Amino acid sequence: MSQPVKLYYKPGACSLASHIVLHELGNDFEIEQVDTAAQKTASGEDFSLVNPNGYVPALKLADGEILTEGAAILQYLADQKPELGLAPAGGSLERARLQEHLNFISSELHKAFGPFFTGKAEGGARPAVEENVAKKLAHFEKILSDGRDYLLGDTFSVADAYLFVVTNWSNFVGVSLDKVPNLAAFVGRVAAREKTQAALGAEGLLNA
Repeated sequence: MSQPVKLYYKPGACSLASHIVLHELGNDFEIEQVDTAAQKTASGEDFSLVNPNGYVPALKLADGEILTEGAAILQYLADQKPELGLAPAGGSLERARLQEHLNFISSELHKAFGPFFTGKAEGGARPAVEENVAKKLAHFEKILSDGRDYLLGDTFSVADAYLFVVTNWSNFVGVSLDKVPNLAAFVGRVAAREKTQAALGAEGLLNA
């Protein structure tokens, strides 16, 4: 398979999960920031020609192929170095569990945060949006309540990178994690990982 060469990203967006995993792999790669509103990359490239859907992440491979959609990119990256255990073996129940988590994060939790970024959580609309987010966060609080460190147990996976990024948006939109202490501890655990810190630093998201 072609090795990834460039990740198109927006600081702090869901593309951060792919960025974290690229650091976990330890291979050389490039990143290029995207202004999704203007559909321009930092080098002046027309991003709509990279991903016609207009959003990040997008992964450009050595042969010029472009891969989009975070859940697909995360699994592709994990399979580049299966020995790291970032995703269970294909065809296994555990791999299906990973996909279960990725799908819920994408279709439920990620979407629940959407109104905060589109101006649809203002004023009287905010309580309902917060309640919806809380329900999705509670799903993962229950999973983590048995004392496991990560979604699949003791081993960090690509689903953990994605869950960390989306849950951490709570800090930027003023959603409290007080009612989900296990999930809050999980966010701290993933944030402390060396490769997470490297990706956060590269995106300018660490405090000076």
